[in-house]
Formats: sequence, C-alpha cells, structure tokens
Amino acid sequence: MSAFVSRVVSALLVTFACIGLAGCGQEGAGGQAAVSPTAKELPWDALIPKEWDPTQRYRNISLEALRDNDPRAIQMLDEMRAVWDNAPVNVALDGKPATLSGFVVPLDATQDGIREFLLVPYFGACIHTPPPPANQIVHVIAPAPVKGLHAMDTVRVSGTLKAARYASADMGVSGYEIASAAVERVAVTQGP
Repeated sequence: MSAFVSRVVSALLVTFACIGLAGCGQEGAGGQAAVSPTAKELPWDALIPKEWDPTQRYRNISLEALRDNDPRAIQMLDEMRAVWDNAPVNVALDGKPATLSGFVVPLDATQDGIREFLLVPYFGACIHTPPPPANQIVHVIAPAPVKGLHAMDTVRVSGTLKAARYASADMGVSGYEIASAAVERVAVTQGP
C-alpha cells in the first residue's frame, strides 16, 4: 500500500473513529474559567449534519491500486481536502450555548498563555495527521490568555457556538467559532 493510500485511509478512519470517542474518560482538573452550567455538553458528531457523508465517494475506489505519484491519487487527495475544508455545519447549533471537550491546537502562544486556538476532537489532529473536516474544528477565542496551556492539552470549552469559517494557513479550516469562551483544562484518565 502506498504512503498516499495509507494517509487517505488513515485520515478517514481515524477522523470518524475518534469523533465517537471524543470526550471519553475525562474528568475536571481545575481550570482557567468556570464552564457555564447551562451550556449543553455536545458530542463531536452532533456538529456533523446527519445527511453529510464524506466517505461516500471513496467506498467503491480501490485505493490500494493507487501510488503516490499517480495523478489520480494526487487529485483525489486534493478533492478530499476541498470537501473537508468546505464541510457543512449543523445550522441548528448556530447561536446556541454549548460545551465541547477536545484538544488544543494553538494559533497564538505567548509567555502570558494561549488566547486563540483550534479545538479538535482527537489527539494529533491538525498536527500529525491531515486536519479533520471543518465541521470537526472549532476556532476558540478566550477573553484573556489561558496560562499554562500547551499544544494538545485537553480542555473543555463553553460559550456560544457560531457557524463561522476560519482558515489557518498551517492548521486547517474550522466551521465553528466560540468567542469569549470559558476554557477549563481537564485531566485525561486512563480506563477503569
């Protein structure tokens, strides 16, 4: 199997497997700001419109037959990235209070902390693997820098969820935004 095929298959499988597991096994560890008790904790798959299936067009393609330098493989990866960057959002959530747990991908980092970051559903997203679809990335803006926060730290974020595109040149495209977000660091526990 070529490296391209491995990347495509891995990206598809990891993204959708991790969406279902996002937020599992986490307990509060004291945080930067209080999380709103009125904001409903959302599972990551709630951000995906039920009718959207980004894997549909790849089901009948023999990915194993493609090689990295095959123009069809390059075109398919470009098409997949375009589809994921333009992934539709769940408009029913636009303007609603929400809480999401996920991992930090910093957009700014200073000695005072991180104020702006992408929230992603699984460890390594946007850094070690292709970015998830836009409807699985939330652009978070805290009212003040969050001290002691680092890349891939686990956090719980609360605020008003808005459907808004934000494109980071290096990290991916987000389909949602939470501005003036309450950000709480959480500890990840290992299974039972």
